[in-house]
Amino acid sequence: MSEHSYAAHINESGEIHPLEDHLLKVGLRAAEFATGFYSGEWAALAGRWHDLGKYAATFQKMIYEANGLEAHIELETAGPRNHSSAGALYAIERLGAHGRILAYLIAGHHSGLPDWYKVDAPGQALGERLEEQYLLDDALRADIPANILVGELPKQPLLGGSDGFALWVRMLFSALVDADFLDTESFYDPDKSAQRGAYPSMSELKDAFDAHMRTMMEAAADTPVNGVRAGILADCRMAGRQPSGIFSLTVPTGGGKTLSSMAFALEHAVMHTKTRIIYAIPYTSIIEQTANIFRGIFGDSVIEHHSSLDPDSENHRSRLASENWDAPIVVTTNVQFFESLFSARTSRCRKLHNIANSIVILDEAQLMPPEFLVPILKVMNLLAKHYGVTFVISTATQPALGSMTDAFGRERLKGVDNVREVISDPDGLYRQLERVQVEIPVDLQQPRTWAALAEEIAGHESVLTIVNSRKDARELYRLMHEGAIHLSALMCGEHRSKTIADIKARLKAGKPTRVVSTQLVEAGVDLDFPVVYRAMAGLDSIAQAAGRCNREGRLPDKGKVVVFVPPKPAPAGHLLRAAQTTVSLMSGNQGDPLARKNFKRFFEHFYDKCELDKEGIEDLLRPEGDLSDVQFRTAATRMRLIKDAGVAVLVPMDEKSENWIDLLRTKGPERWLMRKLQRYTVNLSQFWFDKMKATGDVTEVYSGIYGLVSAALYHEDFGLLLEGEGLDARDLVV
Repeated sequence: MSEHSYAAHINESGEIHPLEDHLLKVGLRAAEFATGFYSGEWAALAGRWHDLGKYAATFQKMIYEANGLEAHIELETAGPRNHSSAGALYAIERLGAHGRILAYLIAGHHSGLPDWYKVDAPGQALGERLEEQYLLDDALRADIPANILVGELPKQPLLGGSDGFALWVRMLFSALVDADFLDTESFYDPDKSAQRGAYPSMSELKDAFDAHMRTMMEAAADTPVNGVRAGILADCRMAGRQPSGIFSLTVPTGGGKTLSSMAFALEHAVMHTKTRIIYAIPYTSIIEQTANIFRGIFGDSVIEHHSSLDPDSENHRSRLASENWDAPIVVTTNVQFFESLFSARTSRCRKLHNIANSIVILDEAQLMPPEFLVPILKVMNLLAKHYGVTFVISTATQPALGSMTDAFGRERLKGVDNVREVISDPDGLYRQLERVQVEIPVDLQQPRTWAALAEEIAGHESVLTIVNSRKDARELYRLMHEGAIHLSALMCGEHRSKTIADIKARLKAGKPTRVVSTQLVEAGVDLDFPVVYRAMAGLDSIAQAAGRCNREGRLPDKGKVVVFVPPKPAPAGHLLRAAQTTVSLMSGNQGDPLARKNFKRFFEHFYDKCELDKEGIEDLLRPEGDLSDVQFRTAATRMRLIKDAGVAVLVPMDEKSENWIDLLRTKGPERWLMRKLQRYTVNLSQFWFDKMKATGDVTEVYSGIYGLVSAALYHEDFGLLLEGEGLDARDLVV
């Protein structure tokens, strides 16, 4: 077979993507991606050798005969499609023990980073893959160009040593798979490939932001709260000129953190030539508002990305449609950000190299799950130290993230120490922004009934009530007077956005507005009610609820926040532990519950009750000796920030969503389409997903992506209808 006949891919028209050309270009591009963390030589070798097995006669025969988009997608088994084991074996043959580093990358570039030895994660372990010597022998029988096979041990060190080894390998893996996907895309869809990367510079984005802020401040009312916000903005601009590292931004709710943190980030990016700003938000349910704010300023330079439409099964189209965070401003979720940093899947790891040299704003950072604090804080420290990442821990209720020891002096948590505060006088700021009076029940053990609460709430013309579960929200809503408004995560993003816009319009017009909601309104949703009721919860949640009360400081007196004990306690787990911690701290406390000093005490007590590495992630990712026993895939399966994250289901809520779902069904996923459809998803627990799938109410729209079969299953007030979730026939009367 002649040199130019070896095919990496063959498209539907029968055109050939030459294998040598693909390997050389992937090597060059992967090296470019990894240069940002001083590992270009490693990535270049991984790129040149990743498809070495495609030179085997069995693979070439298969790809020519199959002649289809999926022909090169490897199944994690022996056979003609297995083209990754050969390159993994060759890396070890050339580089000895250090070749195992590249073996992880190469063996996993289709099926995901493997474990070293088999435990319970799906797929083959790397140790098993490296026993398939015949696959390398088959490839080496071909006439492989010398410039592909050449390679010496890189002089660049293992970044971060053994402590940072697992993260470094995932970063290299990201550089490889993104380079592979992009070069493959340039063959299959050169027009789409040519459109990538045409974004404004950080300086241009800063100019657009500054112009927006000038216009906004000129139009803003001359109120005490707006005066305070101007001071916060000035502090953020000044702090952005400081060197890279880890910062805290401690601002009471309603202080304008969203725009002020962006001011810090842009100042910092221009000063230190950072390439990207990543804004991570705790709830998928409120990501839309922040993304819309930024899109209004920066246009298409903003991408909104969460994990709701990451299919479990990958194919050619879904791989190329996956996000690589190449835009200068990314709005995502904490779940997407941190789970990706521990992921083993190609589509989720693809973006990791673009986190290097970026600014990451962790909005409402107190909501990071305590059972994963050890691995989360470790990866933050590594990114800040070795990858040029600046973190901003942004919240009104700063969690206690410093290092902790147990009663015997042993380290429980290696925290983020040496954190610099952005605000010059946080205590003074809290005094300036005191806008509410919080009422705590005298008896913290005595629950209220929903009926009694509904009657009391009816006495307020405009009131927001926040409860701990969507079932509670529906039960209380059903007892409220006509005209009440319901909000929960069973409503898709587009539905929530429209409902929140309606609530704001009603409040602005002075119309009676009674809302019952789950905690989704507690982060990033700038509602402003005179009265807020909050079911007993963590002290941080109560503070966030208070941030929706008298937010603009326009009331003649302070706003009223009423904490009540609900008929049923918060759901088991950290929500219940947080509520119990609040009860413990508040018993007999006569002072202001939301005094800033209380939050440190709250989090110290709360974390003391939690396992901070409950899934043993650190042990799975800590290499020993020859670096050959890291359990990448098992760690990824255990790193689930939401225990039952469920399955995203597409909702045909309106004509636009119906058309886009039809397009997905007929054409398959494309990046622009998946971005549109994110706003029309509802996450179902695995239990409800299985139940609705069994009854035929949910069907597979495209491989691994599901949707409702009928818009009749989606209600204009409640969102997705689930049998037994507090609904009866009265709820469906319009």
